[in-house]
Amino acid sequence: MLLSVSDVSVSRGGRVLLEGVTFDLQAGRAIVLTGKNGIGKTSLLRTLAGLQDANSGRVDVPQDTVVYSAHLDGIKYALSVAENLQFWGAVFGTSNLDVALETFELEDLRDVMAGALSAGQKRRLGLARLLVTGRSIWLLDEPTVSLDLGSVKQLNKVLNDHLGAGGSAIIATHTALDLKGQEVTIDLGKFAAPKTGLAASEEAFL
Repeated sequence: MLLSVSDVSVSRGGRVLLEGVTFDLQAGRAIVLTGKNGIGKTSLLRTLAGLQDANSGRVDVPQDTVVYSAHLDGIKYALSVAENLQFWGAVFGTSNLDVALETFELEDLRDVMAGALSAGQKRRLGLARLLVTGRSIWLLDEPTVSLDLGSVKQLNKVLNDHLGAGGSAIIATHTALDLKGQEVTIDLGKFAAPKTGLAASEEAFL
């Protein structure tokens, strides 16, 4: 077992979103998190990544095995494509630059400043960071946003290769992914905390 979540409760903006979340992640497997917007997918992923504390419960995972790819692509606009990947490779102590560029079809853009990329290219660069981290557990928050159909197909291949090599992933997405039956889908709706009773206008400030 690579990661274990036991009776976890998470909040955002002072409001409890999820309660009693429990699951285990095995090597070579993926967990796909589904649920309506605002259910708490991002908050749960941030908790698993160690970026925010759980209200209660327990998350067991060595933090040096985890890499988190969030809504934002995590790239530095003043650096080139290659320099961005070199930066992250240095942070994580790995070097897989050429493989990352080739896998996400960024070779022709390696010297282009990241700020000049299209939305889809920025997303591909953000995902390419996964390949220079050397981490076995990928936490992905809506990874297909801004990707065209060809890039989604490539992402499916990357994910399947990662799982096939003994890695694992937890993916929050509204897009169906082809993970060859290596995934378990969890609808976070069943862990939704009771409503607070706040009016919609009040909840807007949470």
